[in-house]
Amino acid sequence: MVGIAAIPNSGKPRALIYTPAGRDASVAVSLIDEAGLESIAAADLSTFASSLSDDIALGVLTEEAVRSSDLKAIASWVSAQPSWSDLPFIVLTMRGGGPERNPSAARLSEVLGNVTFLERPFHPTSFISIIRTALKGRHRQYEARAQLEALSEGERRLQTALVAGRLGAWELELSSKALSVSPTCKEIFGRGADDDVTYDDLIESIHPEDRPVVEARLRQTIDTGRDYSIEHRTIWPDGSLHWTEVHAQLYTDRYGSAGKLVGVCSDTTTRKTAEDDLRRLNETLEERVKERTREVNTAHQTLLEEVAQRERAEEQLRQSQKMEAIGQLTGGVAHDFNNLLMVVLGNLELLGKHVAGDAKAMRLVDGALQGARRGAALTQRLLAFARQQDLQVRPVDLAELVTGMHDLLQRSVGSSINIETILPAALPPALVDANQLELALLNLAVNARDAMPEGGRLAISLREEQVIGNDGGLGEGSYLVLAVADSGTGMDAETLKKAVDPFFSTKEVGKGTGLGLSMIHGLAVQLNGALVLTSELGTGTTAELWLPATERPPERPAEELPALEASPGLKILLVDDDTLIAMSSADMLEDLGHDVVEANSGSEALALIRSGQHFDLMITDYSMPGMTGAQLAQSARNMLPTLPIILATGYAELPAGTDIDLPRLGKPYNQAQLAKEITKAIAGETTPILGSSRIATASVPRLAEADDRRDEIGDGVRVI
Repeated sequence: MVGIAAIPNSGKPRALIYTPAGRDASVAVSLIDEAGLESIAAADLSTFASSLSDDIALGVLTEEAVRSSDLKAIASWVSAQPSWSDLPFIVLTMRGGGPERNPSAARLSEVLGNVTFLERPFHPTSFISIIRTALKGRHRQYEARAQLEALSEGERRLQTALVAGRLGAWELELSSKALSVSPTCKEIFGRGADDDVTYDDLIESIHPEDRPVVEARLRQTIDTGRDYSIEHRTIWPDGSLHWTEVHAQLYTDRYGSAGKLVGVCSDTTTRKTAEDDLRRLNETLEERVKERTREVNTAHQTLLEEVAQRERAEEQLRQSQKMEAIGQLTGGVAHDFNNLLMVVLGNLELLGKHVAGDAKAMRLVDGALQGARRGAALTQRLLAFARQQDLQVRPVDLAELVTGMHDLLQRSVGSSINIETILPAALPPALVDANQLELALLNLAVNARDAMPEGGRLAISLREEQVIGNDGGLGEGSYLVLAVADSGTGMDAETLKKAVDPFFSTKEVGKGTGLGLSMIHGLAVQLNGALVLTSELGTGTTAELWLPATERPPERPAEELPALEASPGLKILLVDDDTLIAMSSADMLEDLGHDVVEANSGSEALALIRSGQHFDLMITDYSMPGMTGAQLAQSARNMLPTLPIILATGYAELPAGTDIDLPRLGKPYNQAQLAKEITKAIAGETTPILGSSRIATASVPRLAEADDRRDEIGDGVRVI
């Protein structure tokens, strides 16, 4: 007998054998091997029962071995076989398989089910034939198993696909209208998994407008066999609207009659909503593109304007820095030149007294004085551009000022130019220096004359403007705008940019200094205003002076009192670090009959005061190294509180923090101005210096002598 463990797993069908008596086992094994099967011989019945499996092709038993045995284990396995399996058994018997000859055969048939009885003795061919017949039947069972497994795998994959694709499956029997649906299908129609859903329920859930189309498409599929495919709206029990896509195929019976519809459905609400949104988007896309294009163009234009504005601001900053640098250089040069002119004017004036009887010498002295005075006027323009000249700022009625200058302006521009004035009544006064403003207006008129060689029209107008916030460097407040417009040749953009640059001129050599507009620009800025130039070639130029308005009434000139003559013989302390200026001033003072003690620095002057010497007056320069004139005056007042002091300077503004009550003598000064300031100082009349304010005693004569000075003024910048 061959044991179970001795039989290798060769992959061939196997037969399980239990024939414990005699030579039955060996004969059965040899015959089974001849039939092409592997065999497993069981030692006892329990081993036989435990060895039963789906891989066993057939079982061989002898009737006498199992007749009185317990077959429960075998019966239990046989009854638990899967649906595809029906294991064949061959029972070797001595009495045949009929119940009339062998009553125990009925019991074995009931337990084993698929059993064949072979009566002994039998021919080997018969046994092999029965084995092969049983093996063919088992092979058909294995094929059924494979088909069932394939079908099960396909079903599993189908279910996986349906779940993954959110597809609901349904099947409709056409004859009975019986409907079977999957839980997913119920969910797609808004029902719960446990709800009963009929064909009529689904038809009723279709949107009334889509229902006729759905029913017509169903009839078409049933009549023609064409696949059913449609998308329609579905109304759920909660009233919400959804979209459902349905596909199905028609199945017919063997006679070609329509039997049933099998299909799937899906919820396409999200896709339809996206399609609707996309359609609406496409419908408005062109308009949105146009709107977006407009926005982009607007943003681009805004960006270009911001870039242009920034470039203009940078250009203005560069221009401001350039003008500031030029102003500092010009102011320094003008201040030093002022000191030189002071020496020249003082010495020439004294020299004129010594050669009073010599006509030729007097003519030479007068010529030199005239040239020096023109140089002084030039330095005033330089200091005006640098915003460092002395200004006497008071409330002034500009309409009255322009009206008073009308005759002078007409004589200055000539008869070929018609002057028109637009001077509204009831305008507020402006805070200006009347002397400097008259010179500026005369300068603008002469510039206009040079721009209109063939004659033309000169319009002078006044208006009031309000500035809110900070507009182009102007502070917030009320301004009077003095506009001078001509109908001349005008300027191009490049020339206009350089019009206020000092020494820039388009006039012929010797006919202008190029300081006219730069002086007016400096004056306007010094008055906390602005000069605005606009011009085009061929249409003329307009110059606007923006001047701060005030509510204070204009000051009327008081009647002039006879000049007070200071008694000669005063002992005066003269302090100046410039030796030439000190010598010239000392000579003028001595010529006036005073006793002069010179000091070249503030420390030297304080030492003289501490020495106990008596001084009736101290005249000091402001700008000195080591100690300024203001510091010297403060120290001197601490020692001699009643000592009269005059501060001489060519600057319009003193540094911040300078706050001392002193009369001020503007450089360059002549002997008459010097005598006048000495008289006022001794009499106790002072013009205070208010810190860094621009308010100070004017050093420029009134316009009463303007007719004699027009050739000093008419040199402003103008392109013709």
